[in-house]
Amino acid sequence: MRTIVTGGAGFIGSHLIDRLVQRGDEVIVIDNLSSGVIEFIQGHIDSNQVQFFNIDLKSLEQIKPIFVGIDMVFHLAANPDIRLGTKITDTDLNEGTIVTYNVLEAMRLADVKKIAFASSSVVYGEDAPMPTPENHGPSIPISLYGASKQAGEGLIGAYVGTFGLQAWIFRFANIIGHRGTHGVIFDFIHKLKADPTRLEVLGNGLQEKSYMEVCDCVDAILHVVSKTDQALNLYNLGSHDTCSVRNIAAIVVRETGNEGASIEYTGGDRGWAGDIPKAMLAIDRLEALGFRINYDSEEAVAHTTRVLIKEIMG
Repeated sequence: MRTIVTGGAGFIGSHLIDRLVQRGDEVIVIDNLSSGVIEFIQGHIDSNQVQFFNIDLKSLEQIKPIFVGIDMVFHLAANPDIRLGTKITDTDLNEGTIVTYNVLEAMRLADVKKIAFASSSVVYGEDAPMPTPENHGPSIPISLYGASKQAGEGLIGAYVGTFGLQAWIFRFANIIGHRGTHGVIFDFIHKLKADPTRLEVLGNGLQEKSYMEVCDCVDAILHVVSKTDQALNLYNLGSHDTCSVRNIAAIVVRETGNEGASIEYTGGDRGWAGDIPKAMLAIDRLEALGFRINYDSEEAVAHTTRVLIKEIMG
């Protein structure tokens, strides 16, 4: 199978590529390296198992030829930092909504019919029931990132209905693990590396969310695609529980060996504007397909902390 992975040099994308190469796909990566890390996939490029294009997906003319002869697209490219949208307000419009339109239009022009899309739990907005089922609505995001993901879902649905595409939309919980380049665990480790005596935590630490280990995530994506065949397939990807920011802080302090560090909270019920303090996804649909996760939230946090300490601390 000839597959395109957009954002393939990123955290989740690079793990997905590991799996696609392992199963024998011919993989093409489109990534402008604005947040991706070429070293994550350099081994596959060097072994000629992955073809890499350092191209900005915002240029439809540049990406159109790459889609000719492709069987399936895994569209993971996006702005990875929700907080950035509070400062540069067109970031998610450009890197999310417009890029998704360009990918879909390139597919239409090249007659590529299948797409898997990395959406997010943040599309559900605030005060959704916990755990949140896929049919919850209306979904009203409170961040520009969430609005962009919802817009991407809408565009995909329109291309499915209008041009006969087949799509898999995955609403991710917080995905963490090896090669992570942002997020609360990454931030905490860097803060303690800079000052082992104190750890600043945004908010009151009572925020709690479900976390999913990245290999569980990519395995779930491929499992669902192999087991479902509707025109539009929508699945939550997450774990069975939540982990609070206070617990994450305690785990990171313990695993870094900085037990004497003071944990200081900035106050408030959320870390930043647009942050959703409590979120947990229902994963009944995923499990009904016979998929089982390896790590619950706290286990994923502890595992991720240990692997990122090795990557960050050296």
